[in-house]
Amino acid sequence: MSRLANPNRRESLKSLAALGAAGTLGSWALQANAQAPLTVGVIYVGPRDDYGYNQAHAQAAAELKKLPGVKVVEEENVPETAAVQKTMTGMIAQDGAKLLFPTSFGYFDPHLLALAAKYPDVRFSHCGGMWTEGKHPKNAGSFFGYIDECQYLNGVVAGHMSKSGKIAFIAAKPIPQVLRNINAFTLGARSVKPGITCSVIFTGEWSMAVKEAEATNSLADQGCDVFTMHVDGPKVIVETAAKRGKMVCGYHASQAKLAPQAYLTGAEWNWLTAYTTIIEAARTGKPHPNFLRGGLKEGFVKMSAYGPAVSDAAKKQADETKAKMIAGGFDIFKGPLKTNKGKEVIASGKSFKQTDLELEKMDYLVEGVQGSF
Repeated sequence: MSRLANPNRRESLKSLAALGAAGTLGSWALQANAQAPLTVGVIYVGPRDDYGYNQAHAQAAAELKKLPGVKVVEEENVPETAAVQKTMTGMIAQDGAKLLFPTSFGYFDPHLLALAAKYPDVRFSHCGGMWTEGKHPKNAGSFFGYIDECQYLNGVVAGHMSKSGKIAFIAAKPIPQVLRNINAFTLGARSVKPGITCSVIFTGEWSMAVKEAEATNSLADQGCDVFTMHVDGPKVIVETAAKRGKMVCGYHASQAKLAPQAYLTGAEWNWLTAYTTIIEAARTGKPHPNFLRGGLKEGFVKMSAYGPAVSDAAKKQADETKAKMIAGGFDIFKGPLKTNKGKEVIASGKSFKQTDLELEKMDYLVEGVQGSF
């Protein structure tokens, strides 16, 4: 059972919605006047202007800087090695940071966990990790968004727009969150055209421009005509696909201005929602949100605006599906569902809610995906 079912966590999400979604920070200002400044550290694995994962976090950090009583320190291009421990230690010792956001997947274990044990009075919030009760320190935690909802909607649009019946997904590493996105994108497309296939190539690196370009060209040569991705910086894939006359659904942040005609829509993060929830808890002395998740409904993720090429039929189905997701009446992963190797993973009549932790352990590719890991 998900810890999101915890009423205190639900209240935390509600209080955030009032802050982030409404865009009014008056109540925040009143709180800040009565409290000591809070120094927050944000750490990126790549450049802040990568048109992707790091940029999405940097956009949220830029908004945090506007909040009264919050000081933000940042460091970019920090590898997933002991280097991040050095960075976090410096932010704590030199800048006085009391809350850290190490944003990259590989920062969690062992790096964040080592520092959390060493500095029990500092709060650590990791993006995407699996914080586990009884196993991990209480001053550590993880947050993430159900961006597979947006990748499913990307798939719906891709299914409508594909003429070849072949779509493409370029991925970094086969971790559960990446597999969940590939599967959601494929299922979205197959809800439109049941016979459509999604070819996937894993580059093995979060950021490797040469491999990303090679993968894009290879899949374009195979006849794929709509591309999406899960790499840190989608810029190379978007631009390469557009040059090949292909269409693109973006990821992390909007890449629309890189390829205005080829860009259909995209799955975007809205990290300010999670950041402000976690900061609010730190400022008010509430328990650290150890396991925080949300989707379209909670404002953790959002869709890019539709590009000029998107058909009315694609918009209609995507918008209707999005409304069902927000209303809580749509499950992406439901039975009968088989892997691309023929094994049944979800029985007929069974479905998983977004909050089911089983989905965070995903280790398969669904029927319709061409590729393996």
